[in-house]
Amino acid sequence: MKKLVPDPPFNLGQTTETHFGACDGHAPLFAVRPGISAEDALVHAALYLKCACDIGPQVVEHTNEVGRGFAWSTLHSAQMAKALIEAVLDGIEASHLQTTQ
Repeated sequence: MKKLVPDPPFNLGQTTETHFGACDGHAPLFAVRPGISAEDALVHAALYLKCACDIGPQVVEHTNEVGRGFAWSTLHSAQMAKALIEAVLDGIEASHLQTTQ
């Protein structure tokens, strides 16, 4: 039996207000605004992580031997987070393409 009415598009939801940038002695300086589509937030997170991954090798190069391991660890963590976000976004896009065909 063919389905006459297509499924509605899948909605990932929206962001909630989330504060960050805490400093000793006062409240956090920044916040993620509520109501941003989750997909848009993931796209921006991937872009921020791309920047961190692009600058990471330069940080490693200019870090002394003691801090180099920490710099590599940070770079690899950013690369893993970026890959996870891109995989989620690619899965959303592939799912969206399948439902529109």
